[in-house]
Amino acid sequence: MTSTKTSATAAALTATLGLATICWCISIPLMSGMEMGAQTQLGSFESFILMWVLMMAAMMLPGMAPTVFRYALSSGRLDSVLLFVGSYLMVWTSIGVLVFTFYQPHGTLLAGAITIAAGLYEFTPLKQLCRRRCCEAIHSGFEYGLYCVGSCIGLMLMQVALGVMSIRWMAVLTVLIMAQKLLPSRTIIDVPLALMIVGLGMLILIAPSLVPGLTVPM
Repeated sequence: MTSTKTSATAAALTATLGLATICWCISIPLMSGMEMGAQTQLGSFESFILMWVLMMAAMMLPGMAPTVFRYALSSGRLDSVLLFVGSYLMVWTSIGVLVFTFYQPHGTLLAGAITIAAGLYEFTPLKQLCRRRCCEAIHSGFEYGLYCVGSCIGLMLMQVALGVMSIRWMAVLTVLIMAQKLLPSRTIIDVPLALMIVGLGMLILIAPSLVPGLTVPM
């Protein structure tokens, strides 16, 4: 029984990290040439949702590895873990539907305002609660997905505002999200990071041309 559970855990971790790697390898060439900063067009619903799911898998699954490990140990079944990961991605897919519904190409004023709001969100009790819950035992992928959305929504809206198809912002935010999932909250790190995000938003409002990729040269 122990051998079976160990095999299922190893397979689950391999599948999770392998899927994230595959999604990165697919996303990079697909998104190449699509980056237009705040003026990015989303295209058709089908193409956007496909790209969004690839992005979420690439960005979120690496930091999800410890949770998958714990869940695999408790369940001992690979199919149960796959259902956990699938339902988690379904939560982020629903966020993608909302993004597609309300998104419009926009100017630097809105991009700056959303970035400032994302930085301020880092200080809120809701953010801190959801971040803590992401590091605890979770009983379903849906529940974990909801807490992950609560923890990461500010950063993800920042990606949408600065360039929803930007590989560079996708990479930067992946590192931040993964760090917040894997490391405990520390004021000495979290507060300067939040202030840096607020500062970036202010820079966008004052001198948007200094932010690479935000505006498209005419």
